[in-house]
Amino acid sequence: MRVFTIGDKVEALDDVIEGVVTAVSENEITIETSDGFLLDYTASELVKISNSNSIKVTNQEIEQVKAEKEAPKKRKHQTVKIKERNAPKMEVDLHINQLTNSVKGMSNYEMLNLQLETAKRQLEFAISKRIQKVVFIHGIGEGVLKEELNYLFRRYDNVKCYDAEYQKYGLGATEVYIFQNG
Repeated sequence: MRVFTIGDKVEALDDVIEGVVTAVSENEITIETSDGFLLDYTASELVKISNSNSIKVTNQEIEQVKAEKEAPKKRKHQTVKIKERNAPKMEVDLHINQLTNSVKGMSNYEMLNLQLETAKRQLEFAISKRIQKVVFIHGIGEGVLKEELNYLFRRYDNVKCYDAEYQKYGLGATEVYIFQNG
């Protein structure tokens, strides 16, 4: 960990800001910029500089900064191969009249839950049967079902969802690609 003392000239790693350390606490270092602004940083965001225009950084500090920068890895986006993109797909129509004989007496909440439960059950079925693509036809409407479906699909690590083929489904369908393990 870098140690700073009051009076050290420092430069921010991710900003074009330099200044003089005016206060040091356990978690924060306050610097005063040449414009007179007081800014707070963590020790990992600053590097000491000498009074000349050259920056003095040890190899150990460079390695430490590199390690800190590389630490939080994003989830890798898996690309869909052309062969897989054109694989046959399963279609699930979530229009309420396809799921029940009558909506009489059903609230909007109950209808939405029936649609979401059907989507979840069909997605689980597709995963268990190793079906790679499923198109959920939800219609356009106000977009509530589409948003709820996107929320549901984000809970699965091996699933990527996107708008289905516009020429075939218009804006009323979401396609799910299931990445197979093994």
